Amino acid sequence: MRGPTRAEIEERTLRTDRWWLSPLTTFVVFSAFVVYATWRAFTGDDYYASPYLSPFYSPCLTDSCVEGSSDFGTPFSWWSLSPALLILIFPLGFRMTCYYYRKAYYRAFWLSPPACAVAEPHGSYSGETRFPLILQNIHRWFWYAAVAVAVILTIDVVLAFRNAEHEWGHMGLGTLLMLVNVVLIWLYTLSCHSCRHIVGGRLRHFSKHPVRYRLWTWVSRLNADHAKYAWYSLFSVALVDLYIYLLATGTIEDVRFF
Repeated sequence: MRGPTRAEIEERTLRTDRWWLSPLTTFVVFSAFVVYATWRAFTGDDYYASPYLSPFYSPCLTDSCVEGSSDFGTPFSWWSLSPALLILIFPLGFRMTCYYYRKAYYRAFWLSPPACAVAEPHGSYSGETRFPLILQNIHRWFWYAAVAVAVILTIDVVLAFRNAEHEWGHMGLGTLLMLVNVVLIWLYTLSCHSCRHIVGGRLRHFSKHPVRYRLWTWVSRLNADHAKYAWYSLFSVALVDLYIYLLATGTIEDVRFF
């Protein structure tokens, strides 16, 4: 940042590579996803094509849910807005407070900093010690909610092995897309830094906790690719929702394998 303690260099950076390409790509992709997800969340329509339920609306818990989509009942019958607004706060909160995503959108949207060895335009830095950024510390609690969401989406995949009449033993392209999506969501959730700390943090002796140590080493290997899983799962959840939207609107027909 251009503060009084920074070296007096007129150039913003001495880097000669295309350092701006990464934050620009992140800005464009994130913005596109936010626009798409906001549109789909507020429409409140075309999110169920039996037996497929969009991950944006799962679980559907209000009286306005399409018939057949409420596998867990309707405890929020008083809710008058889109059912997705009850659900998306949890996966959205998990991703917004994620350590990797924080790095990505801090650089892309706030230029803090835009890239390594590139001066940011801010004159001071307070970290995440003030409101609202201090709320990033609740990431671990959102992780627990994300696990619950992943479990529910796994159940949705099981239910997708049916046909439109809910007869078991069938599989379509939607089933396959939902299966890939839930695998990527589990990989993203379990590779989280908070998961790594939960399974193996605050231990003085790994030798006295062999099970937690084994879990910690496994999560640590996943953690190395956490950024990839963050991107892949972002794309997959949007793709599944789009596919179900096209089915629900009658634009395409589901490809049935058996």
